[in-house]
Amino acid sequence: MTERAPLSRKLTAIAESATLKVDAKAKALQAAGRPVISYAAGEPDFATPQFIVDAAAEALRDPANFRYTPAAGLPVLREAIAAKTLRDSGLEVSPSQIIVTNGGKQAVYQAFQAVVNPGDEVLLPAPYWTTYPEAIALADGVPVEVFAGADQEYKVTVEQLEAARTDKTTALVFVSPSNPTGAVYTPEETKAIGEWALEHGIWVISDEIYQNLVYEGARAVSIVEAVPDLAGQTILVNGVAKTYAMTGWRVGWMVGPADAIKAAANLQSHLSSNVNNVAQRAALAALTGPQDEAEKMRQSFDQRRGAIVAELSKIPGVTVPNPLGAFYVYPDVTGLLGREWHGARVETSLELADLILEKAEVAVVPGEAFGPSGYLRLSYALGDDQLLEGVQRLQRLFA
Repeated sequence: MTERAPLSRKLTAIAESATLKVDAKAKALQAAGRPVISYAAGEPDFATPQFIVDAAAEALRDPANFRYTPAAGLPVLREAIAAKTLRDSGLEVSPSQIIVTNGGKQAVYQAFQAVVNPGDEVLLPAPYWTTYPEAIALADGVPVEVFAGADQEYKVTVEQLEAARTDKTTALVFVSPSNPTGAVYTPEETKAIGEWALEHGIWVISDEIYQNLVYEGARAVSIVEAVPDLAGQTILVNGVAKTYAMTGWRVGWMVGPADAIKAAANLQSHLSSNVNNVAQRAALAALTGPQDEAEKMRQSFDQRRGAIVAELSKIPGVTVPNPLGAFYVYPDVTGLLGREWHGARVETSLELADLILEKAEVAVVPGEAFGPSGYLRLSYALGDDQLLEGVQRLQRLFA
């Protein structure tokens, strides 16, 4: 018998999402009865606001939502996204420049598919969200990491980007606020990077999913607001998941120049067609309805942010830059490495995360998921009591 042909080399080379892997392991341990506290998932613990749920329930009573709709999204939702883009990103766009996607991940995937050709290099500031390098590779591109540590508040400079640029550089990933670090670029930093990208004709994939979750008076200025002329070579990625506690609803979008959006829309027409219509109606309610509940969630995140930064900073050997956005803290834990803890010598943040899960029953994501070793990501999108108890376990573990 002839041996079966092999699987796709491209797909078998993809790494599993590290954040989802850690979260799944934590949930399995919880299901087995262990009191594990998980900081792994980037998911608000709040319920989706009721008026959004009510809009979805109403949509279920309309038979029009049981049919195919335009692959690029409901026209009324695309209009609402255009209004939000103008309000929050300072960019006026036509609804025809918008595609509604199955969550922000599909928008990220399609953005790279639209602008990256085989062998193209994509500058990827690190620490980065674990999906970016895999999505770049799926577009046959080459991710080029540009690392900025805690001493730079995890923000890359134009000088670093220029040093990494080659004649193969096609695109730059720009994320502010950042996952995994919570870093927010200043308006001046954003403008400098935008002007550099414009000068060199580089596409910018700007992930703005956390743009409404900022603190201490910070504002996540969109790169197209800072440099309006850059709009012709920028794709914005966004969605309702984080701001409105709608991670499971799977509604995101991408905004960009007409030719790039047309290419991505053609892909989506074959890949998935339209996003679930009921979820689209819920997203419409989120964007056009009252924003007070979203603001209350933001304020709760802010309080938790202050608590987790203060408590983690009490652990000797842990350095905690103050995050101004998203709902993550990204401590530098190099001071805990190269030492023996509870009978085990720990050399990497991966080993440290395993030790923490085993000895303290706390789930965190190691820095290896986002770039270099030596860091941990903790999401503070979990209940106040659990948040404090988990950090206190770490304090006792490393006392």
